[in-house]
Amino acid sequence: MEWSEGRAFPIEDALEMVFVFDRTGVISYANAAAKKKLEYEEELCGKRISDVFPGAFKSTENGLETEYPFGNELRNLVAYRKNLTCFPVEARIVENAFEKDTCICMANDILEKEYLNREITHVKQEAEQALKVKSEFVANVTHELRTPVNGILGNTRELIETVRDEQTLKALRLIERCCGDMNKIINNILDFSKLEAGKFTLEPRRFHFRNMLDYVKTQHINKLTEKGIGFFMTVSPQIPEYIIGDELRIIQILNNLLSNALKFTAVGKITVEVVRTARVKDKIELFFIVKDTGIGIDKADKDKLFQSFSQVDASISRKYGGTGLGLNICKQLAELMGGKIEVESEKNKGSTFSFSIWVGICEGEEAVEQPEEDGSGMHIFTMAPGGEENDNSDNVTQYGTPENKEALKKNLSKLILCVEMENWEKAEMFMETIRQLTQEAPREVSRVILRLKMAVQKESYEKVNAGYEELNAML
Repeated sequence: MEWSEGRAFPIEDALEMVFVFDRTGVISYANAAAKKKLEYEEELCGKRISDVFPGAFKSTENGLETEYPFGNELRNLVAYRKNLTCFPVEARIVENAFEKDTCICMANDILEKEYLNREITHVKQEAEQALKVKSEFVANVTHELRTPVNGILGNTRELIETVRDEQTLKALRLIERCCGDMNKIINNILDFSKLEAGKFTLEPRRFHFRNMLDYVKTQHINKLTEKGIGFFMTVSPQIPEYIIGDELRIIQILNNLLSNALKFTAVGKITVEVVRTARVKDKIELFFIVKDTGIGIDKADKDKLFQSFSQVDASISRKYGGTGLGLNICKQLAELMGGKIEVESEKNKGSTFSFSIWVGICEGEEAVEQPEEDGSGMHIFTMAPGGEENDNSDNVTQYGTPENKEALKKNLSKLILCVEMENWEKAEMFMETIRQLTQEAPREVSRVILRLKMAVQKESYEKVNAGYEELNAML
């Protein structure tokens, strides 16, 4: 078989360059792409492969010398045009199975590919630099913000201890609360910045697991008592007393989930359950469940929950506050600890957040399983005051049921007590609970609720009392 330009080949119109050359390096065939790329208007046949790839091949009196390994593997070479300019190619050279003592070279021009790779590398470096600058800026700004906020907070607390005027005390307590909220926002932004920059590191250590849960409970017990929400925490006896993990970050996740549960729950209960789900060598998987009977979330909105700076509804941040960073940070923290976070929810029926993490166990401190009298395999670890466990949360929110009427009476009593004490902040909290308890009420009741809510917002003592008497008469 003879390779000649006059003979038609299927590879003539191929996009890659194709050469056929003998053992002496003389080219016997080159397709159209090869002629075009190498800018040979006349015949390439008769030229040597060393003219095209001088870096890989050398023609001598004894024939063709090369260290190039023949085979199907792609290798990078430099191809030279007729005018001695060059460009990079990816090539493979194989022995011709149809004609002895000849070789076939197939090469692709990768000049554009290398250019794009350089551009991508450049853009990536710029993005990394921008991220670094942003992270440093956020760290500096949050540090600078924290200093004056803590200064205001410290001076406000000193004044609270000395001031006796009720109006002034009310203003000072509002400043104290705002400073605390500001510090939480600053901490969230700083944590998010570190996580985004990949500079966040966990600090695992040995700690008492049940003491940690008790600490979490004490941080929320006052708010739970104020709102009259039942609180239950159970922990599996399979979990050792001491574990090895980042206690601060586990607390951070639990606090965030409990704060959200409290924020969006007006009546009913909040439960926390912790179980051990797996063990691999000296590591165990812990599974946390935080369930509430709050406002719930539409199924279509669940994906928004864990996105940065995202709220399910824009009105939520106006009504309840928040930056939209908390759950995203919880998600990333859980993933850093080898687990994940999920949510199940139904509008007006409550939400169940669950997350898993992997922690270490200390040698000789493996928990011993003990059978429970009730057969549940769980210990009730703690319960908030006034939180009798029941399953009547659906009846509480359904207007007109005995449970609903009882809850309304309790919250109306707490509302009027707060008004008598001129604690309008807490009065608004109980007013919101009353509003949620009367969502299914007839129109005439809803109108009274609306007037009562406006009176509380305007801090009008007479109008609140009038609305209270009218609503009481209706109930």
